[in-house]
Amino acid sequence: MKKMTEKALQEAFLGESMAHIKYLIYASIAEKEEYKNIARLFRAIAYAEFVHATNHAKALGMIEKTGENLIRAKEGEIFEVEEMYPVYLQTAKMQDEKDADIGEIYICPVCGYKAEFKKF
Repeated sequence: MKKMTEKALQEAFLGESMAHIKYLIYASIAEKEEYKNIARLFRAIAYAEFVHATNHAKALGMIEKTGENLIRAKEGEIFEVEEMYPVYLQTAKMQDEKDADIGEIYICPVCGYKAEFKKF
């Protein structure tokens, strides 16, 4: 794939992925506010965005068999914990951005319990 096409496809993948999550968040809010049909609408739109993102991921060669996907997922999570979030947290602290708290969350590998977010 040519570099310009790949870059455009990566940007499209990121946009579709963010839209997917955004609409799931909107659905959760609508559900809490007891707008069940609006929540369903947001979930349907989120699914469409998921399909779009999946198609882009396939075209970019991001989807492999489960074994390779596990390795990629593990590498991505390790990068987030060990490199990405510590830098984000330090930057937010340095700039006194209390609302930008990314939260330091711990998820138990045995039971799945999620620890509360900590403010800095």
